[in-house]
Amino acid sequence: MSSRDSILATVARNQPAGLPLPVVPSFVLEEEDLVEKFTNVAVGIGSKVFRVKSLEEVKQVLLEEHGTSGRIISSFPQFSAIAETAIAPDVDPHSLADVHLAVLPAQLGVAENGALWVTDAQLPLRVLPFICQHLALVVPQQSIVPLMQQAYEVIGVQDYGFGTFIAGPSKTADIEQSLVLGAHGARTLSIFLYYQTQDKRLIF
Repeated sequence: MSSRDSILATVARNQPAGLPLPVVPSFVLEEEDLVEKFTNVAVGIGSKVFRVKSLEEVKQVLLEEHGTSGRIISSFPQFSAIAETAIAPDVDPHSLADVHLAVLPAQLGVAENGALWVTDAQLPLRVLPFICQHLALVVPQQSIVPLMQQAYEVIGVQDYGFGTFIAGPSKTADIEQSLVLGAHGARTLSIFLYYQTQDKRLIF
């Protein structure tokens, strides 16, 4: 037996006894209205939040905010009149450098920090929410959870290749407290909260 094998065998024979995992406490958010809490936090970190009843209402708000002069990409086929809605998964990400607005669904939101969870199931390309100038995310208001703990309980049992939390527009600040928006991502974030029916159909 080589010295390496001897060392590894000795380590294997001298493993400490296993210990039970610690009990994770149940954290609670005192605010009862999660949508209101989420809205206040999201606005506080620079997002715009709209409560809507249809995708047509989303479209009207975005047209008022951004117009149609720039390139728009959306995951919603209902936006086909004003946006590109069929992006090939093998497209060169560099070709998205001129995207003015991306309109995408989000899976859930977190009330405590205004963050939204999106995965590759919602994204035509992973780079899209970060390379666009302006980002709009649409999320069911029933999918707002109180804390990150509850968010991880939801996403921990899911199967996805890529996922990210997005909270507010991209920003950075230096020691002189000079805040810069759009430092390394979208300059603005618009969040649209809609009501989802019990059978999970969109009311759009």
